[in-house]
Formats: sequence, C-alpha cells, structure tokens
Amino acid sequence: MALSSPASAAEALKSAGYLPDERIAQVVFLADRLGKPVLVEGPAGVGKTELAKSMATVASAPLVRLQCYEGLDEAKALYEWNYKKQLLRIQADVDHDWDTISHDIFSEEFLLTRPLLEAIRSPVPVVLLIDEVDRVEVETEALLLEVLSDFQVSIPELGTLTANTRPMVFLTSNNTRELSEALKRRCLFLHIDYPDAGREKDILNARVPGLGEHLAEQVARVARSIRGLDLKKAPSVSETIDWARTLIALSVDDVDEQVLSETMHVLLKYQADIDKAAAQLASGGSS
Repeated sequence: MALSSPASAAEALKSAGYLPDERIAQVVFLADRLGKPVLVEGPAGVGKTELAKSMATVASAPLVRLQCYEGLDEAKALYEWNYKKQLLRIQADVDHDWDTISHDIFSEEFLLTRPLLEAIRSPVPVVLLIDEVDRVEVETEALLLEVLSDFQVSIPELGTLTANTRPMVFLTSNNTRELSEALKRRCLFLHIDYPDAGREKDILNARVPGLGEHLAEQVARVARSIRGLDLKKAPSVSETIDWARTLIALSVDDVDEQVLSETMHVLLKYQADIDKAAAQLASGGSS
C-alpha cells in the first residue's frame, strides 16, 4: 500500500469515508511503514472496527475478520479438519491400509481454514481484523501472539505454512480486561476516544447526507453533553449517527426539548440512562 506520510494516510482514510485525527493518521502510517499490527482500544462504537474496514477499502484488499468471543479456540480461529468428510473417506477406503488412508485424509482437501489461516495463506495482501480481542481467554491470546510474531502456522500433518504476503493487522479491544504485555509489545497502540464536538460534527456530515451544519452541530453538542453524565452506557458515535438519521427521517430541522425527549431512546439503550438524561434536560443542564 505504501503510504508516504501521516498526511497521506489521513487523506486516504477520508477518501474511504473515515475522518481520522492526527494520532490515528500517524499510527496508520507507521503500521504500514513498519509492518506492525495495531492494537486499537476505546469505548464501543467510536470507530475501531470501522478503521480496519476503511483501511481495507483504501488498500483495495480483502478484509478477513476474526470475531472474538469467550470460548473461541484454535479450531475456530485457525483451522480444523473436516471430520465428517474424513469419516466418509475412511468408510469408502476400507480395503486400504491405515498409513495410506491417513496420508490421504490429512491433506488440503480435508482442511477447513479459519480467519487466521485464511489471512496467512491468502495469495494477495489482506487486512486482518481481530475484533474484540479482550473477550478471549489467555490461552487463545497466546495463540494470537504466536501467529502475529511470525505470521506462520505449524500444522503437524502438513508442516509449517508461512504467509505469502504480510497482512495489515488491526486488533480491537473495549478494554474489558487487561491484555498481556507480550501482545502489547508486538503492536502499535492506538486509543480512540469519543471525538470532540467539532470532529463529531464533521463525522456526522460525512456519514449522514443532507444533515446540514446546524443540525449536525446540535446533534454533536447534545451527544457531548449527555456523555458528561454518569451513565451506564454513554452514546457511541454510531448511535449519534443513527440519531442524526432518525431526525432526518422525522423531518426534524431543529432539536428542542420535545424532540430530544421523543427520540432519546435512539441515543441511550437503558431506561435508567434515559430517565437520568431527561431529568438533566428538565433542569436545563443539556441545553
């Protein structure tokens, strides 16, 4: 991909519809130049996953996504054998000795590749997204660390498979648990927080056609004010985008107390948060 500078990274991301700040642009440039994975931490919904998707667009590269979850193991992250197909082959080849059969069933034909192996074996450069890495157990994190260290996988029956091209890797974390120092050392670190009102307004105008400066400014200002409350879950950028789209769908030109009260459920997902924000609104604190 060969980005020439942080400024060129910023322009490339903007062309893909992602508005980075200076820090994001710098880290993306360094990741491209140094060939290092990027660990992106921050609250849910601030654009961590979207950054990886945008880089895939910029690079015209396939996006390979490993969605992490509790219980994710090697078979789902890396590879597994097609046991049903192997069993059928064994049943069909009862006249052959086991050495012949085992050599046959542990071959490419019976291998099921999962995201990590898919990224490593891809004949073209890919963007590998390891999403919500903080949700996996320590053992699976160690597997990720091994793969990211050498970009190769050892399969006992087939040998060592090495990446044809080095993928650009983004790991996202909502910081629900502390990741290992070893994993952090392998990565460039990027923290993405909620944007300030000015940048959020720009994001809204870029992502919501027809919003207009006045309404975009109101949405950004209200979102920032609500995030200042002690809530169970503050509104994410993706939720402010949804709210802006909601206002357009309802033909709203100006956000007043009634509009906010009637549409606050788009911004907030817990009734306790809605009640708290409504009480703040009634006291004039979010104006």
